[in-house]
Amino acid sequence: MESHETTESQLKALFPAVPTILSAMASGQMVGPGGLTRRRFFPVALALGLGGAIAWLGRASGADSAVRVRLGTLAPKGSSYTKHLQAMGEKWRQAPGGGVLLTIYPDGTMGSEADMVRRMRLGQLQAGMLTAVGLAEIEPAVAGLQNLPMMFRSLEEVDYIGEKLQPKLEKRLEDKGFVVLFWGDSGWVRFFSKQPIIRPDDLRNAKLFVWTRSAADVETYRSVGVNPVPLETVDILPSLQTGLINAVPLPPSIALASQVDRVAPHMLDLPYAPLVGAAVVAKKTWDAVPVEGRAALRNAAAEAGKFIKADGRRESRESIEAMRKRGLQVHAVTPDIEAEWRREIEAAYPTVRGPIVPADIFDEVVKELQAYRAAHAGSKK
Repeated sequence: MESHETTESQLKALFPAVPTILSAMASGQMVGPGGLTRRRFFPVALALGLGGAIAWLGRASGADSAVRVRLGTLAPKGSSYTKHLQAMGEKWRQAPGGGVLLTIYPDGTMGSEADMVRRMRLGQLQAGMLTAVGLAEIEPAVAGLQNLPMMFRSLEEVDYIGEKLQPKLEKRLEDKGFVVLFWGDSGWVRFFSKQPIIRPDDLRNAKLFVWTRSAADVETYRSVGVNPVPLETVDILPSLQTGLINAVPLPPSIALASQVDRVAPHMLDLPYAPLVGAAVVAKKTWDAVPVEGRAALRNAAAEAGKFIKADGRRESRESIEAMRKRGLQVHAVTPDIEAEWRREIEAAYPTVRGPIVPADIFDEVVKELQAYRAAHAGSKK
């Protein structure tokens, strides 16, 4: 790369007045025979094309031209989620074409997921690692991967539906200005509560956390007699402590990390729904990445997503045992109790189809699961 001195001398030869003008600007003096003040310099300079020349000087002199990406997430600092994002960021920094500088804002420091989406639209953030709740702020169809309680009977079914839907969802997200970097999940969501929740009637007597932006979820829960309490994620622990809520659906790994089990020491061992998410970047920012570096960025992101998914599922299993050792009471589900939950939840599907999960996506999930189960009939789920 050329030195700053060599480049400046070349520019001086092309535009002899530039050094004089820049020096006069810095001192606040009048510049040029026309008596241009610093206030009037910029419009005139742009008219003369000097703005482009100065920008060229900055690039040629080795000024930092790397694309900067600020990424927000609710994932805790120091968790496996953020560690994999940091590893991805290091590979991004070394990507061809100048690299990309990734700054991670964990712990919800950029607000709720709805806040992060808003910040991305305003350009205050360029990326986010979001759950389906946040992604649905951009494209409601993403809810089909998560907001279908007891629709999936195994994580293999979750993977299968993901493979079927994700290309379509990525296209819809891109049409709305966001590029998907990777998908992932944290395994199954389970109910944690202050008092045991075993049957659906127990849940009806609880004050259940729901995300504050999920108006359709609130109405769905109310329609089946459950008392939902809309809150932000950061309010879960203090609300459990004060009694504002007494039950919360969470993946065990998140419950362990946030110490929810110390306040809500009961867990129903019912695979209620997967917690699915994705990392997305604003398309405007992605388009600013040099073409020669995009493959390296995608490869690093795919690797991070693979590790986040594997670790999320493993940590959820391990977290149950860790919490059990410090007092968590895990309530097993008999076939009869599972059947009772399934009857109650499936009866509410008409209120999910449309208001929460778009009808076309809901129907596609049902159709694909029927095909999958027919093809795997007799095999172990």
